[in-house]
Amino acid sequence: MPDEAIDYGDIPPLTEEFWANAVRGKYYRPTKTSTTVRIDSDVLAWLRGQGRGYQTRINAILRREMLAALKKQR
Repeated sequence: MPDEAIDYGDIPPLTEEFWANAVRGKYYRPTKTSTTVRIDSDVLAWLRGQGRGYQTRINAILRREMLAALKKQR
């Protein structure tokens, strides 16, 4: 179906009230890149010892440090 054939008549207009409640990036998820990183054995054992999701925890720790460093640069 070409765009010209689409009926947009039943779509309500976007108002200022709609945009006032909008949240930017609510569903944003950064893309993931697979990589190889050398981590001390005891650090890895500690992370794995906390249960499933150790790679997610590694990413969260690195992201927290990155954001703190970026905040200091401002």
